[in-house]
Parts: sequence; C-alpha cells; structure tokens
Amino acid sequence: MTDSLNIVILTGAGISAESGIKTFRDTGGLWETHAIEDVATPEAYARDPKLVQHFYNLRRAALKEVEPNAAHIALGRLQAEHKGRVTIVTQNVDDLHERGGAKDVIHMHGELLSCLCSACGWRWNHSDDVSVEDKCPACQTVGGPRPDIVWFGEMPYEMGRIEEAVRGCDLFVSIGTSGAVYPAAGFVQMARSLGKQTLELNLEASEGSHFFHESRLGPAGTLVPEWVDEVLT
Repeated sequence: MTDSLNIVILTGAGISAESGIKTFRDTGGLWETHAIEDVATPEAYARDPKLVQHFYNLRRAALKEVEPNAAHIALGRLQAEHKGRVTIVTQNVDDLHERGGAKDVIHMHGELLSCLCSACGWRWNHSDDVSVEDKCPACQTVGGPRPDIVWFGEMPYEMGRIEEAVRGCDLFVSIGTSGAVYPAAGFVQMARSLGKQTLELNLEASEGSHFFHESRLGPAGTLVPEWVDEVLT
C-alpha cells in the first residue's frame, strides 16, 4: 500500500463498544431504557430539559470510567506516523479517539464533554454535570447550557469539511458503523461515485456493506491494529 495515501476514516459506535460504551442498537443498548423521542430530540429538551440533562450527565460520568482500546490507539498511531493525510470522522460523542492519541478528530454528532448555549450558540469544554439552573459563561442566560450533541432532526457538524475530505482522499474506511444513520451512511456511496477505494472493518456486515470494495469482519480491537500495521509497513 502506498505510504502517502490520503485516508478518510469514519468510525461509529462499534469502535467504542469494546471499551465498554453501550451502542444504541444492540441488546442492552441505551435506547432500550430511553426512547429516542424522550432524550435525543430538540422537542424532548424543550419538553423536559431536566430528564435530558440527567441522561447526558449519566453518559458523561460513565465516560470517565472507560479507556481507549487497541483500535483507538492504532488510529492515533496511524494519524501520527502515516505520511499521507489521515482524517478521522466519528459519529461517536466520546473522547476515546483523542485519548488514544488522535490529534484531529471531526465529531460530526457533537461531544459529551462540551456544552452549547441554546441562547447565544457559544460552545465550551465541560466535563461535569449540567443543570437547568446553570448559566452560559458567555451570555449569562440561566438554563442556556445544553448538551453539545447533534440530536435527531438537527444538522451534523462540519459536513462541508467532511465532504471535502472525502473528495480529496484515496481511501475511505468505515469502522464499527451500522450503515443505517444518514448522512454518515452515505459517505461510502459518495466515495465510490468519485472512484475512491473503500474498506469496511466491522464486527458484522453493515447495511451498506455492498458499497465497499472490501469488507473485513471481526472485533475492531483486532482488525484495526492489523490494518494499521499494513498501512504503515
């Protein structure tokens, strides 16, 4: 494999599952105990902000109890050592890529360790609980801080930058994704239409497996380090 390839990597819940973070769709996942319409829409937040804040406070606290796994660490190594450009785009809201060594990660669905003011749009890093009584540090609006999470019905972040990266890549890789959530699920189709090589690394075949030139199935903690070794050697 050419050592100067430009690579775009899309990661999903499957890459963090081995660190102990529950996925949304698996048995025992988060949506079995919380309905999407109750905790992951703007309407839910308007209806019951205390419930929504509590849900994300629990997720934020749980994040402190887990560590990056071999897949996160391998991608951090790839980004540090590969001569070509490596763009990591994640649907995950955790910080495990960064803790695994990645220096530049596009969080298209937002970040747990960030707040967004619903009044003025200010964003800031925040790792503790958030309350409906809290003030925005920028505009001082009480109740302004909300989770900096892209909820269902909202536009993912940095779509222009992501699409530009896909257009400029030589290889598009999808890791640990279901292939069911758009617009992320459409990136492989965009890559294929532009003549890019495509690779899937997943525990099982995703809904969009047929769009990939190659699909390798197995745990991310095994597949990703093996693939990174191939790229770097």
